[in-house]
Order: sequence, then C-alpha cells, then structure tokens
Amino acid sequence: MGFLKILFSNSRPIRKIGQFHASHITFFVFSSARLLSFPRFESTNILKQQSTKLAEIDDDCFLQVMDFPGGKVPITTQMKFIAESSEKRLPCYRVLDDDGYPIPGAIFEEASKELAVKMYSSMVTLQTMDTIFYEAQRQGRLSFYLTTAGEEAINIASAAALTLDDFVLPQYREVGVILWRGYPLQQVANQLFGNKFDFGKGRQMPCHHGSNELNYLTVSSPIATQIPQAAGIAYSLKMDGKEACAVTYFGDGSTSEGDFHAALNFAAVLDAPVVFICRNNGWAISTPINQQFRSDGIASKGQSYGIRSIRVDGNDALATYSAIRAAREMAIKEQKPILVEAMTYRVAHHSTSDDSTKYRPVEEIEHWKTAKSPISRFRKYLQINGWWSDENESELRGEIRKQVLQAIQAAEKVEKPSLTDLFTDVYDKMPSNLQEQVKFVKDAVKRSPKEYPSDVPI
Repeated sequence: MGFLKILFSNSRPIRKIGQFHASHITFFVFSSARLLSFPRFESTNILKQQSTKLAEIDDDCFLQVMDFPGGKVPITTQMKFIAESSEKRLPCYRVLDDDGYPIPGAIFEEASKELAVKMYSSMVTLQTMDTIFYEAQRQGRLSFYLTTAGEEAINIASAAALTLDDFVLPQYREVGVILWRGYPLQQVANQLFGNKFDFGKGRQMPCHHGSNELNYLTVSSPIATQIPQAAGIAYSLKMDGKEACAVTYFGDGSTSEGDFHAALNFAAVLDAPVVFICRNNGWAISTPINQQFRSDGIASKGQSYGIRSIRVDGNDALATYSAIRAAREMAIKEQKPILVEAMTYRVAHHSTSDDSTKYRPVEEIEHWKTAKSPISRFRKYLQINGWWSDENESELRGEIRKQVLQAIQAAEKVEKPSLTDLFTDVYDKMPSNLQEQVKFVKDAVKRSPKEYPSDVPI
C-alpha cells in the first residue's frame, strides 16, 4: 500500500505523531507540540499553577512558563496579537491531475481494478439516477429532489473507504453513500414517491433516506443537527469498545451553525472516534463561502478545537478515498476525531426549488461541469490503466438508465402508506391524545372525501 503523508495546519512540522503498519500512513502535526501536549488528568493545584520555571522552547531560546489549568503556557514580555489568518493557505491533498494521471510523487492508497471499476460504476449510477429523478420532478411526478452533481467522488470514494460497521450520519446530498452500502435503486424510488414500501412510511421529504440495517441514520432536514449526534454515537462506540467509528457529512454552510462547533468541541474533549466530512462546495444555497466565514476554509477550524484535519480535493476520487481511509484508521486506532474538508463545487442547483443562475455565472457552472468533472477525471484514470472502454461506458449507462426507469414505474404503482401511519412509531402504545387525533382525521376524510387524496388508505 502507499505511504501517505498528510500535513496539517500552516506552520512547519516539528515531530511525527503517529504511524500505522496497516496503511503505512504517517501524520505530522504543526505548532508547538511540546507546549500543547499534556496529561489530561494531571493535577493542577494552586501552588503548581503559580510556579514558574525555565523551559527550552522550539526556537532554542529560554522563556518562563506558567502551569495554568490545562498545561504549560510560555510567558512573553511582547504584546503580540495572533493574526486573524495565516499568510499561507492550507494545501489541498491531490493525487490525479485533470487528465487522470497520478501526479509525480503523489502518495496514495492503491485501488485494485475491481474496486476502481466499482467506484466508477457507482459514480455513473449516481449521475444517471440524479438526472432521471430530477427530470421526473420537473414532470410533476415527484414533489422535490436534489442532486449530487459535481460531488459524486466525495459520495462514492468516501463510502468505499468505510465499512458497514461504521455509522453514517448524512446531510441530504449523500445518497451515493447509502447506495454503496447496499441500498437498492428500487428503495430510492420508494422513498422519493413515499409509497407503502418506503422505510419512513411517507413521513419524510424526498431524498431523506435511512436504513437501520446499513447503519445509515435517516436524513434530517434541519441543518447541522446530525453533527453533534455523530459525536455522541462515536463516544458510545468508544465506550463499547467497538472497532468502528461514526462518520458525518455536512456542507460549508453547516459550519455557521452552533451544532458544528459544539460537536467538534465535544468530540475533541472526549476523544470520540468520529470523522467529520465537510463538503465545501462553495455555496450554501445562494450564500458564497466568502460571505459564510473569514477563516481559511474549514480544515483550519480543526486545530482550534484540537482536532487533526486535512484538506482534500473532493473531485479526485483516489485522493478522497485515500484520505478518508486514513482518517477512519486514525479515528479508530487512536480513538480521536478527524476533520476532513473536501473541496468541490456544487454543479447543480441547490435543489428543484432553486435556480442558481440567479446568483452565479452560467460560465462558472459549465467550467466545473466539464473541465473539473470528478467522473471524467476518474474515467480517464481507468482508461489509462486499461480498465475501461467506450463499450463499457455505453453498456453501463444504458443498463443503469433502464434500472432507474423501471424503479420509477414500479414505485409509482404502489399505494401510499395508511393515513394512520402518521401517528405510529413514536410510542409503544398510542396515548389517548393521539387516538383522538386519529379519529378526528378519519372523520374529517369521511365528511369531505373529495378534499383528500384518493390514493391514501384511511
């Protein structure tokens, strides 16, 4: 396997902090490690806090330090404010160039032919499925839809780096992750149409998938609520001694929510094995990132909370796969959180309720759709290796289109869940107030049947 060197923060590396025999991955931390590392439960009584002593600092000068609660802090006579940002931006880890060739010197996890072809096929499946379901919504057959266009590599490559024992807490643009884990196309269609075979019994918006069997928690519409939940699940896995981690996905806009910051702090303090994956696609609906935060993206926020972080090219399937695999291994073996910022671009509108041409140039969208396509780049990589041909491409796209259309036709014919299901699955035994509401709704339908959908059983 490859030997992947992932760099963190924006200062010079001072010491190696971890090496794993499984994937031969070495991580380097930046900043003054000797001053930042300390025993968590070390006694900090008043006398020790007030004592001072000389200590050798990284630049070989001698300064006084004080023992404050939490560790030793160097003393300086200079009034120096920390700069609001670094002079240099964090680098972005990348493996493949735009033509699909590995960049000379790139260090990454090798993907076998079988795995690489499966990853590419899944990315094409995701793209084809999105196109057809989007068109179905425009035809009035679906109430709502949103695509993963431009972010297929993040979905599939990250999913390929995980195991079914890991718990996934998605946002709403990760349907590729659950597909990879074994969620059938037919079940995708059942959820979108909200029929009786939908696991959520039609009580969720379209695109809000979930599966207990696949350890994929159901999508929740409110932004960022899944992030602290992931930290909690990770801590539970830690307490139970499980060889697994929690993985949560979110967009750049979610980092403006308090839940994001609370989750990172919680996970860092309790050493929860969770991988935070931020899809920095440039836009939170119509809000660009330069109006979202002043920091150097998302990865830079990790160090503030004491979390190891990396920025990766989210349009590079091999880079994303390598980074997430390494992050997962660290999270489990070292029992600590990892933050991954995947740089990408949301090619599509935010959803079928949005028209992104109102707030960004069409030329910009087309550039990312064509010149920066993660699918095109990975296809070139497969072709360079002799693993893919034009015949394979044509056959795959034709077969996937056929499967998606069949899934839609089947889902449309299935009746809706019973109206009574609106009130079930919350309490083991339905309380009297809900029983009264069920009766009220049924009576209302009987009084005015033409005012209610005829395809919903009472």
